Amino acid sequence: MAQLSDAQLVVLSAACQRPDRCVFPVSAKLKGNAAGNVLKSLLKKKLIKEARAKRDDTVWRHDKKHGRMTLQATRAAYEALGIDPREVPPERETDGDTESTNETDAATKASTKAKTRTKHAGSTRTNSKQAKLIEMLHRSEGASIKEIVKAFDWQPHTVRGAIAGALKKKLGLNVVSEKVEGRGRVYRVTA
Repeated sequence: MAQLSDAQLVVLSAACQRPDRCVFPVSAKLKGNAAGNVLKSLLKKKLIKEARAKRDDTVWRHDKKHGRMTLQATRAAYEALGIDPREVPPERETDGDTESTNETDAATKASTKAKTRTKHAGSTRTNSKQAKLIEMLHRSEGASIKEIVKAFDWQPHTVRGAIAGALKKKLGLNVVSEKVEGRGRVYRVTA
């Protein structure tokens, strides 16, 4: 698995949950050039790619040869997140190689749109408990408070605080919960 920051994980997991694999809207609360930097690094790692933008897609950049371009997750992104390749939707058709020739300009344009966000998504090591918690919540079966308490040796109130504070408020993840018979309240990250 590629080493990914929390912001990169948030962007990728949101894109992988969308049927069209589009990266936009960027769900991570990033300020300044952070959004552009995250997207540039994901492009370099080939976890996202440029694709022709459809009519309603957010435009990443305008290319003289290919027109309006957006960003979408690649198969490698699903693999990096540990998602079963059989669950991956088919890729959009693109004409030729549309690698960004001027990533800096494109990143600047994207980060300008992200300046409306005021909170900064904290960066955490990939092997941190927070990153492992996010992985647990991305699973199709999600995770219950008891399962998280057992996995991390935390108190239940710590688990609830991490979900509400770090994941929802700080990282902007959409965490939903439901009561499941036999498991109690189960939490999942959704698009």
